[in-house]
Amino acid sequence: MAAHHSENHDLKIFAGRHCRGLTERICAHLKLPIGEARTTIFPDTETFVKLEEDVRGRDCFVVLSTCAPVNDNLMELLIFIDCLKRASADRVTVVTPYFGYGRQDRKDEGRVPITAKLVANVVTAAGADRVMAIDLHAAQIQGFFDLPFDHLTATPVFFDYFMSIRNGLGDICMVSPDVGNVKVAEGFAKLLGADLAVIYKKRLSGEKVSAGELIGSVKDKTVLMFDDMISTAGTVCEAARLVMDRGASGVIAAATHAVLVGPAMQRLTESPISKVIVTNSIPTDGRVDPIRSKLVELCIGPLLGEAIHRIHRNQSVSALFNKTAGTKR
Repeated sequence: MAAHHSENHDLKIFAGRHCRGLTERICAHLKLPIGEARTTIFPDTETFVKLEEDVRGRDCFVVLSTCAPVNDNLMELLIFIDCLKRASADRVTVVTPYFGYGRQDRKDEGRVPITAKLVANVVTAAGADRVMAIDLHAAQIQGFFDLPFDHLTATPVFFDYFMSIRNGLGDICMVSPDVGNVKVAEGFAKLLGADLAVIYKKRLSGEKVSAGELIGSVKDKTVLMFDDMISTAGTVCEAARLVMDRGASGVIAAATHAVLVGPAMQRLTESPISKVIVTNSIPTDGRVDPIRSKLVELCIGPLLGEAIHRIHRNQSVSALFNKTAGTKR
């Protein structure tokens, strides 16, 4: 590359329809214009993507969380990849901050699909060269792709926020709402100088969770709960009630992905949780209005921008996370 070119000259970042806001934040961090492309929906509901600028030989990134409407976003992503490859992009990196279908990652009963693997297959078949996601529901999904996969974590963003409010929290205890997240909670506890407690829960069905036992003490402490997502909020609200029953002085819930569907708003409104801290990996729009007074939304734009910059420059991405709690494993 000629010396007078900026180092990001060949870098293009495109946004899917539902991730425009986040992509603008990424581009602002990199001081780059957002890639010019247009997604339209035909009257028969087919999706069409047209690039409005040349991408030949360029390093292209397309940002689109496969959140609700999941299938529309997934299809748009596949069409975007195909469009970029056929326009002779040098490399296409898929950035799905929230990776939908991530919960269907294994056969936990007979006669069910492993949809996370199917999604990996179709993204690969569409022509993606590499993939980036944040806080996958199950870390092994990285291995479903035979492509380079960058699994980022939002913990640095949460850590900065927690440190900014640390003094007002008093004694804190990190509580893992389920056993799968203990490693991340433990990492956070170390970083924040907090105690650690774990809830052992039994899941009755997709909708219903019965919170079980608390291992550890939360008496007179501010409880911080961290998970990869809040979906129907059943787990986190049950857990909040349990720790309050055990003498906690307050509860703050944090999750990377604000899936927030079904009865989530009502549950969170009625729960003892004082703050719900999420990122903008999924656009929250107006649907979070009922919990607006409790909601804190952190921006992952700079984090993604930094990771994209490093991939583009062939530098280490893992070095971004040297001081963090790590990802779920």
